Amino acid sequence: MKTYDVIVIGSGGGAKIVSPAARLGLKVAVIEKDKLGGTCLNRGCIPSKMLIHPADVAEQIRHAGKFDIRNDTNFSVHFGKLIERISNTVDHDSQSIVNGYSRNPNIDCYHDKAEFVSNKVVRVGSDELTAEKIFIAVGARPAVPNIPGLNGTPFMTSTEALRNTTLPKRLIVIGGGYIACELGHAYGGLGSEVHFVVRSCFLRSEDRDIRQEFTRVFSQKYRVHMECLPTKLEYEAGIFTLSMKDATGKEEKLAADALLVAGGITPNNDTLKLENTDIQLTPGGFIKVNDRLCTSVEGIYAMGDCVGNFFFRHSVNFEGEYLFRSVFEQKSNEPIRYPPVPHAIFTSPQVAGVGPTEQQLIDEGIDYVVGVNTYEKSAMGMALLSDHGFCKLLIHRKSRRILGCHIIGEQASNLIHMVIALMTKDGTLDDMLNMIYIHPALAEIVRNAARKAKAVLDEQNQSVSNTVKSTV
Repeated sequence: MKTYDVIVIGSGGGAKIVSPAARLGLKVAVIEKDKLGGTCLNRGCIPSKMLIHPADVAEQIRHAGKFDIRNDTNFSVHFGKLIERISNTVDHDSQSIVNGYSRNPNIDCYHDKAEFVSNKVVRVGSDELTAEKIFIAVGARPAVPNIPGLNGTPFMTSTEALRNTTLPKRLIVIGGGYIACELGHAYGGLGSEVHFVVRSCFLRSEDRDIRQEFTRVFSQKYRVHMECLPTKLEYEAGIFTLSMKDATGKEEKLAADALLVAGGITPNNDTLKLENTDIQLTPGGFIKVNDRLCTSVEGIYAMGDCVGNFFFRHSVNFEGEYLFRSVFEQKSNEPIRYPPVPHAIFTSPQVAGVGPTEQQLIDEGIDYVVGVNTYEKSAMGMALLSDHGFCKLLIHRKSRRILGCHIIGEQASNLIHMVIALMTKDGTLDDMLNMIYIHPALAEIVRNAARKAKAVLDEQNQSVSNTVKSTV
């Protein structure tokens, strides 16, 4: 038995514990069955954005004609070279983590699968480890649907799609979530003919107006088969043939030389043999934690995708920093308090959001007003020749506090940050309107949405005032 002060299972979000704890002089074991750095670095956020950006550039070149720029010269994409560059970059970064840990005498790194033997004993290969504090950050993996004929075929999940060196002529994407849309757009922007097979709708968790605008614009770029259920897959001579039924029961077949399955994720908790412990799971298979991210076993904590509160690297980073502070640095029993947690989807059009959707406010009975401004109704939007996109602000009617914001369009992931900052400080509509905005920056779209919300409030207040006067 090897005894440590700290065991961290998972090297993605778990990195927020490993090095800081080692700097305190604690002996730390980090366990990782794959490459160090976790999903975000190796097969998620970073390589996907390195693939999506060239797709965006290619799309800009393809549509340069609308700006009266000649684009009649064909361009080609060196897809294999692009993937090789991306893979080499993330592999180098992953190796740098290995090198950093190996130089630290307080860190031992185990490259193998972790399995619990009992509450505080973890087996890694032939070793058994124990520690007073154990942190679980094993993340999640792509979920593979039960489609007859799928198993045994060379289909791709997001993991394989980011390492694939051959650009397919035609790609079928099963799924309508953010991973499907991001990677489908990456391949489509770089030249594949992409067909999306979507069971219900695109981006189910987004605000309804965002979903509708996204579907309208995205469907003009790619082939979309909405409300279709895959029923069977055949693979022969390098061709995937997908059978599916639409909402009316009509059968249809699609053929392509590549298939991407992006139907969601599933937590990796089933790899840990948690049945040998008293750690409890939710009905969905996530680790059950309290408001301090403590599991049902004292001294064992969990964070990130395996907990399922949020599915973002920025949220697990926040959780890891909280755990380090509360468990080691300040030793506090204060519960974790999440500020507004934003998200972005790097497609074309880009999507970003923070706070509740309008439907969630309706369901919760919250009194609110909406301010919406389109891209084309702004100076920079005119320069961009925008024909889609908008910013939607949700404002509490009485307090005028900013409740949420949802943006679809160019640079949405950047525009949203000004609203994140204001919401984190309990900012109001008036705070937003009292700022000076650079003219003619895209941020004026957000300001104009705030002006629209103020106009709604002013009109309603005036209406109430007139009613009172007439009553008197």
